[in-house]
Amino acid sequence: MTSQEIKSLTHQYIMNTYGRFPVAIDHGQGARLYDPEGREYVDFTSGIGVTDLGYGYQPWADAVAAQAKKLNHVSNLFYTEPAARLAEILCRRTGESCVFFANGGGEANEGLIKLARKYSFDKYGQGRSTIITLKNSFHGRTVTTLKATGQDVFHNYFFPFTEGFRYAAANDLDSLRAAAGEDVCAVMVELVQGEGGVLPLEPDYVKALAELCAEKDWLLLADEVQTGVGRTGSLFAFQQYGILPDAVSFAKGIAGGLPMSGILANEKCRNVLGPGTHATTFGANPVCAAAGLVVQETLSDAFLEEIKAKGAYLREGIESLALPCFDRTRGLGLMIGIEVKDGFTNKDIANRLIENGLLVLTAGPGMRLLPPLVITKEEMDQGLEIMRKVLA
Repeated sequence: MTSQEIKSLTHQYIMNTYGRFPVAIDHGQGARLYDPEGREYVDFTSGIGVTDLGYGYQPWADAVAAQAKKLNHVSNLFYTEPAARLAEILCRRTGESCVFFANGGGEANEGLIKLARKYSFDKYGQGRSTIITLKNSFHGRTVTTLKATGQDVFHNYFFPFTEGFRYAAANDLDSLRAAAGEDVCAVMVELVQGEGGVLPLEPDYVKALAELCAEKDWLLLADEVQTGVGRTGSLFAFQQYGILPDAVSFAKGIAGGLPMSGILANEKCRNVLGPGTHATTFGANPVCAAAGLVVQETLSDAFLEEIKAKGAYLREGIESLALPCFDRTRGLGLMIGIEVKDGFTNKDIANRLIENGLLVLTAGPGMRLLPPLVITKEEMDQGLEIMRKVLA
């Protein structure tokens, strides 16, 4: 099919719930994508942080094909090897104690919420179920995770929302204390607020928050849907902050492009969700887990250090261009935000770059870059050159 045929069919038969850019993608290799007519795009998006191993990565494709031929699905009423092996690796590499596998980021964060509320119910009884989240946060698209999201713009249309959430300002412990009360059971944070604009939390604030949660017996929940699985230059961002959360959600790049997510929990939380209290049909799917094993094998310590170096190189390259529309950059690893100066809009900038062969994202009022973790210096330089030509 041609690009236009794909677009026409999409408009006719798929719900219009996405503000799509006018590009149809047919195939990819490395950090480059191609439309049906063969036009090339440098990809600084990786499917919104999902295709961390890029495109056409042979070990990943081989593992997916081999597992699909062997066993595609049996449900969690039975045991399978790929999920067990992946869970072991995740626990050993993070210091957490157990894993629950799910399918998407919103579902993973629902699991965090249920875990926190049941932990508190089991220990303290009813009346201690409120979760504090941060203003400018984003935690998902379900009715519950929309309410957990600390942005008023998301609290519309779908009434009544799930209750039991209050919001505090990021990096402000006094604000969090003011939002607290005897009804609180947990605090949930993104260590880098992704959809809010790629805003890293301050290390001192995070450490103080962890201490406060331990003092109050509130669960510290880390939403690492976007920051996890190597994106920031460590397997999980919390490892750069020197904390061990009570539970952590993950998704996006965990299976390199297949739908998979989950939660990691520490020892005190490992038995909170027992049989009959939480489940999902497709969680721990063997094909997805086999793909996840390849991701973990690829994300060695040396590879993670390269991600930090690539992120620094890309940020320095952007700032050295001194483009009239861009201000400072921020972020961790290959999760990069760019401030947009007054007089320019991020959507206009994104459209101009995409028209000229560079795929980018927006977040809040700024730009967001989430390149595949395997991106090469040549591919980064090609993207920087497109920025220079289009935006200078």
